[in-house]
Amino acid sequence: MTNDLARWQFATTSIYHFLFVPVTIGLAFLVAVLQTAWHRNGKPEYRRLTRFFGTLLLINVAVGVVTGLVQEFEFGMNWSVYSRYVGDVFGGPLAMEGLAAFFLESTFLGLWLFGWDRLSKRLHLACIWIVAFATMLSALFIMAANSWMQHPVGYKMVKGQPQLNDIGALFTNPTFLWGYVHVILAALITGALIMLSVSAWYLRALRAAPDGGNQGHGDGEQPEVAAFKHTASLSLAVLIPSILLTLFVGSELGVVETRYQPMKIAAAEGQWETCQPCSFSLFQIGGGANDKTPSQIIEVPHVLSLLATNSWNGKVIGLNQLQAEYVKKYGPGNYVPDVFIQYWSMRIMAYLAALIMLLALWGAWLLHRGKLEGSKWFLRLSIWAVATPFLMNTAGWLLTESGRQPWIVQGLMKTVNASSPSVSATDIWISLVVFVALYLALGAADVVLMLRYARKGLGHEEEPPEDSTTGAGQGATTIPALTY
Repeated sequence: MTNDLARWQFATTSIYHFLFVPVTIGLAFLVAVLQTAWHRNGKPEYRRLTRFFGTLLLINVAVGVVTGLVQEFEFGMNWSVYSRYVGDVFGGPLAMEGLAAFFLESTFLGLWLFGWDRLSKRLHLACIWIVAFATMLSALFIMAANSWMQHPVGYKMVKGQPQLNDIGALFTNPTFLWGYVHVILAALITGALIMLSVSAWYLRALRAAPDGGNQGHGDGEQPEVAAFKHTASLSLAVLIPSILLTLFVGSELGVVETRYQPMKIAAAEGQWETCQPCSFSLFQIGGGANDKTPSQIIEVPHVLSLLATNSWNGKVIGLNQLQAEYVKKYGPGNYVPDVFIQYWSMRIMAYLAALIMLLALWGAWLLHRGKLEGSKWFLRLSIWAVATPFLMNTAGWLLTESGRQPWIVQGLMKTVNASSPSVSATDIWISLVVFVALYLALGAADVVLMLRYARKGLGHEEEPPEDSTTGAGQGATTIPALTY
C-alpha cells in the first residue's frame, strides 16, 4: 500500500512538472530567435514580440521551478532505499543539473529580465541564448540520469550497489542519446504550438476588430496583424521539421528499446506472442488489466517490424515468451507492464503528431498562398491545438516510465523494493492531498496569468535610442510584464 501511494505521488508530481518543462525549453528557444531577428533587422515589432512571448516564458518558468523542487525531496523521503542504492550513479547527473544548468539558467534569465536597455543589445541577446542553452542542458543531465534507469551502463557493483566508473558511458548511453533528442524536439513542438495558438487567436481577433488590426494606425499597414503573422510563420517553420525529425528519432528510439527493453515495445503493441514479421494495429478493443486476448483492429502488415527492428521482416519477441525468460533470469514475479497504458500512450503520441503535421502543412500552404490570416477554420483549429503537445508529452512520459515496470532500475532493482520503510501510508496520503490541491492552485494561477498577459497584446512602446545600452537614466524600462 505504501509503495503504491509513493508511486502515485511521484507520478502526480512528475507528470505535472513535465507539463512546464517542454514549454520552458521551447519558448526560450523561440524568444531567442525573435530577439535575434530584432537585433539583425531593428524592426520594433520584433522587439515587442520578444517581450510579449518573453513574459509568457517567465510566467511558465516561475511556476515550473516550484513544481520541480518537490521531486528532489521525494527521492530522499519516499524512496530512500532507492536513493541509497543508486546514489553513487544517480547523484552525479542531478548535481550537475543543479550546480551548472539551473544556476546558469536562473542567472542569465535574471540578467535578461532586468537588462532591457541597460545591457548592450548584443550582450542582452547573448543572455537569452544562454538561457535557451541552459534549459536544454538541464534536460540533458536529467535525461542522462533517467536513461541510466532504463538501461544501466558505466558502473560496477561494489558491496551489492552500483558505483559509477565510466561517466562517458553515461552520456553515450544509446537510450540517452535518442531519448534526449526526442525530448528536445518535443519541447520545440510544444513551444511552436503555443506560439502558433496565441498568434492564431490574435489574427482571428484582429481581423474581426472594427479597424481590422490597425488599432488606430489608419488605413495603411496593419502592424498587429503583420506582427502575429511573423510569429505564426516562425511557429510553422519550427513545427514542420521538428515533427518530421521526431517521427524519425522516435522510430530509432523504438529500435534501441527493443534491444534493451523488449518488454516495453511488446506491451506497446499488445503483442503477447512472438511474431515475424509483425503488424501494427491502428485500434484495439480490450487489453485492460493485461487482457491477453484483445481484439486488434485494422492491422498494417510489417509496420511493427519496421518500428521495432528497422527491418521489413524483423522479429519481435512476445510478452509471454519474455515473461518466461525473465522468470528464469530474475526469479518469480510478473514482469509485464500495464499493456493498456503502453498501447494507448504510443497511439496518442503517434495519432496526435500526425494531426499536428497535417495542420502545420495546411498552415504552410496558406502562408504560401498569402491566405493564412484570413483562414477562419485554420485559425480556429490552431487555437485549440495548443492542448495537443501536453497530451503527447504526458503520453510519452507514461510510455517511458510505465513501460519499465516492475523495475525502477532495469534489471537491477524492482520498484516494490525501493520505497522508504519508515514512511507510513498516512504520511503519504496527507502529502499527496496537499500536493494535488497546491498543484491545482498553481496550475490555475499559471493559466490565468498566461491568458491575462497573452490577451493584453503587444502594447506600444517607443524604440530606445541606439546608444541606450546602460543605466536607468537613458529611458530604461524594467520588467517586461509591466510595459503592457
